[in-house]
Amino acid sequence: MGEYSKALDFYEKSLKIREISRPPNHPDCAQSDNNIGTVYNNMGEYSKALEYYEKANKIFEISLPPTHPNLAISYASIGVACYGMGDYCKALWLLEKALDIFRKSLPSTHAHIKIVMNSITVVKEKL
Repeated sequence: MGEYSKALDFYEKSLKIREISRPPNHPDCAQSDNNIGTVYNNMGEYSKALEYYEKANKIFEISLPPTHPNLAISYASIGVACYGMGDYCKALWLLEKALDIFRKSLPSTHAHIKIVMNSITVVKEKL
């Protein structure tokens, strides 16, 4: 638990610095939110993770083109949190959305595509 606390502390400090030094809705701020969400997700605090993932997603949707890989990562992150909360239908929808973006923006052999495809398989097993 101590390492998670340290990670949260560093990511929260990073977010504060980025919010001060960047314009509103800058993708760097969203990246910090996503990192904080990932720590909470790894701790099993899925609702808290979802809060940060959704905040990041809103910024990415505003600041990035619709086929940007970071937007896909954001959808996949939300999908993983939904999976952790037992919302398998929403998780599947989000992971498929992420996969669609990855397929449009990355080479077919990219690791992100394989990871999301594996996640989709895991979710489908729960449905």
